[in-house]
Amino acid sequence: MNVLTSKSLARRTVLRGLGATLTLPFLDAMLPAFSLRVHAAVKPVHRFQTFYVPNGMAMQYWSPQGEGSAFELSPILEPLAPFRNQMLVLSGLRANWNYIHAGASGSFLTGTTRGGRNEVEVIADVSMDQLLARQFANDTQVASLEIAMDPPANAGACTGILSCAYTHTISWRSPTQPLPMEYNPRAVFEKLFGDSGSTDRAAREARLRQHKSILDSVAEKLARLKRELGPQDQVKVNEYTEAVRDVERRIQMAEAQRDVDVPNLEQPQGVPPTFEDHLALMLNLQVLAFQSDLTRVISFMVGKEQSARPYPQIGVPEAHHPLSHHNDIPELIAHMSKINRYHTELFSRYLAKLRATPDGDGSLLDHTTILYGSGISNSTKHSGDNLPILVMGGGAGRLQGGRHLVYTDKPSMANLLLTLMDKLDVPVERIGGSTGRLPMDALSGI
Repeated sequence: MNVLTSKSLARRTVLRGLGATLTLPFLDAMLPAFSLRVHAAVKPVHRFQTFYVPNGMAMQYWSPQGEGSAFELSPILEPLAPFRNQMLVLSGLRANWNYIHAGASGSFLTGTTRGGRNEVEVIADVSMDQLLARQFANDTQVASLEIAMDPPANAGACTGILSCAYTHTISWRSPTQPLPMEYNPRAVFEKLFGDSGSTDRAAREARLRQHKSILDSVAEKLARLKRELGPQDQVKVNEYTEAVRDVERRIQMAEAQRDVDVPNLEQPQGVPPTFEDHLALMLNLQVLAFQSDLTRVISFMVGKEQSARPYPQIGVPEAHHPLSHHNDIPELIAHMSKINRYHTELFSRYLAKLRATPDGDGSLLDHTTILYGSGISNSTKHSGDNLPILVMGGGAGRLQGGRHLVYTDKPSMANLLLTLMDKLDVPVERIGGSTGRLPMDALSGI
């Protein structure tokens, strides 16, 4: 029980140090001081995240058997079994714009029905995450995070004759302004916890030369605050600050190793040389961002469209993109499914972190809506029909999970985006080529 009874901490309590700002997670001491009984009545913060996977899906291994609550998890979805009660599998949705890989990621959050006609004409629509970012900008320090496992390239032609913007991002601030995805953990860390206003390399190296942790810079203020907190809040603060310190330490280790020779792989400052280490850092940063309410909107790409990343660690030495063009050969589809399943395994670990992180009267997972999937189904055909889509999390009580919903009238992906905006209490008239709301709740009885 919190020991503060005559006053309460502000929900946005921050500790400022030299070049750093530490925003605290939600504590009991932030509840109104007059009564802790209001705890259950406090409306939880509702967060939104996209978890995008590239190059389509081995659909034979993705699609569940059965509908409604009586569905069977497919081989690709099996790693998500612990989260079945907070899982919605949506089958039958179609992409709004289906032009090879450009339309896959280009329309995933925008619902746009067309793109540019050459590598210099860049046009789509405002993406769902940015519509939410506009709404939440006054409540959080960072309106949104755009993160990816690949370096950005928003110029030149990458897919057909179209701009790389379509394959390297899913976030669009305006119909003509695609947002670059940040892939350097240090840059993400400084955006969240640094207050210098700069994340360029010179600024980061200057910060590194200080040999001073962000936590060290606020240590005195943090210690003083903890003396005023109750035992439960002290545990929460200790767990949170240890997570911050662990992420910072691992980033510093990666930077210390930036000059180490890695065969056939060049890594910029701050990016670990192995995919798993890089991914773990990026996911931990996202948990911290949500936990401290620094942002409520995150867009994350496990890989860009046309990603050629191999996965020898799971027995798939072939490059991902060429393998995705399997020409419906069963052996190659089975190999492709290993990559797809590996992505859901990694996603499951992230969900476990969110579930293990307390947030008010629940967990981060309880209070988050997560859109998982790809903008292509059958990758060998660049198909935009029957997209592989999941909606995960408790949605702050707005989602009814544990169901497989099958739509036979081929509603568009944009209709789902429009419906999710309603669930997040930010209703809009349209997104991209949306034609109406998706009946997610009306199908609850099937």
